[in-house]
Amino acid sequence: MDGARGGGVTAPVGAGARRSYLCAALRRALWWVVLTLTGGVERRGRLPRTGCVVVANHSSHADTAALLAALDARHAPAIGAAADYWFASPWRRRICRRLAAGFPVRRTGGGMGDLLAHVDALRAGRAVVLFPEGTRRPDGEVGSFHRGALVLAERAGVPVVPVGIAGTDRLLPKHGRLRSAVVRVRIGEPLPPTATPQEARDAVAALHARTRAETLRDSAARRRVAAVASSRLGPPLAFAWAFAEALSWPLMPELLLGIACVAAPRRALTLSLSALAGSVVGGLLALHLAAGGLHLPAPLTTDRMRAEVRAELSAEGAAAVRHQPWNGIPFKVYGAEAGRSGTGTAQWLAEASRARGARTVSVGLAFGAFGLLMRRYRRFYGVYLVLLGGGFTLGLSLIVAGWR
Repeated sequence: MDGARGGGVTAPVGAGARRSYLCAALRRALWWVVLTLTGGVERRGRLPRTGCVVVANHSSHADTAALLAALDARHAPAIGAAADYWFASPWRRRICRRLAAGFPVRRTGGGMGDLLAHVDALRAGRAVVLFPEGTRRPDGEVGSFHRGALVLAERAGVPVVPVGIAGTDRLLPKHGRLRSAVVRVRIGEPLPPTATPQEARDAVAALHARTRAETLRDSAARRRVAAVASSRLGPPLAFAWAFAEALSWPLMPELLLGIACVAAPRRALTLSLSALAGSVVGGLLALHLAAGGLHLPAPLTTDRMRAEVRAELSAEGAAAVRHQPWNGIPFKVYGAEAGRSGTGTAQWLAEASRARGARTVSVGLAFGAFGLLMRRYRRFYGVYLVLLGGGFTLGLSLIVAGWR
């Protein structure tokens, strides 16, 4: 939001206070989820327990979301927003008030009165958040501060808390489109109520510079895997892997999804659907090859697996494939045995799509969600691959041993 130079709500009391804090907690959860899905949000530092005036640098509309996700809900933070922009139309006004706890501050006269209306709320322990630069600065530099925020803090007798925000200019550039980026919020040490605009500006600039200089360490292996998964080769590779597994290849497509979707979580759905398509097409081919008497190699399968599948097909027909996601028997065994038993193509296509879709897509999306949540730890992607490979090897060994 274009910040106010300088705030009206009154200090919450009783039921009103509880409602304000509940709304603040819900807003914090909402924006934390949104920013997590768009790259992640990190916070360092905390607000003091008393009411305070928060001053921050301003380069993007996403700054408001970053602060609402990072600041303590118990302060029920209210965000000062430019009256001539965010309150110029009914829909903007509703969005600003409900999703950002915004209040109007005039930039062309009367703004000081808008701010001073929040003195009692500050004394009651709330936080008022202001962007003293008065507007967004897309160059990444911190401009000069207007004095309204400091006058408000001095009148209320509460500290001024400097905050540096980085990453929002990449997440949502001024006049640009939303894209993936990690947002970092660093909360500094409180300044006294008598701090000057220059002192507050210098504190915010120092925090902003430190936060921008921080780099999120990454794994070279993750970057290479993500580059392939995000390229045009990603979906064909997932399709080919699953297609081959449905015929003979011993490694299930979920292993590939565990590798690729964690490295490139935003491609999880595309890769999962590609793997599903490969499984279904491969399963159809396996059905017809087996019906024609062709026996393809099937490593890591056992006679007991084939006997179990034959019994299930005899009792349930094509619907027997619904057991495959849970019993550990490879999909290629179901495809081959279905062909030998004369299962119809249409029935097999419907049941196999349902069974494989339930497992492949859900597993791929779960890995993608895990990749998003663990984005800040992506430097450990190599360790993750070792654990994934070890767990897969152990699990496969136990499954094969159990079906001997």
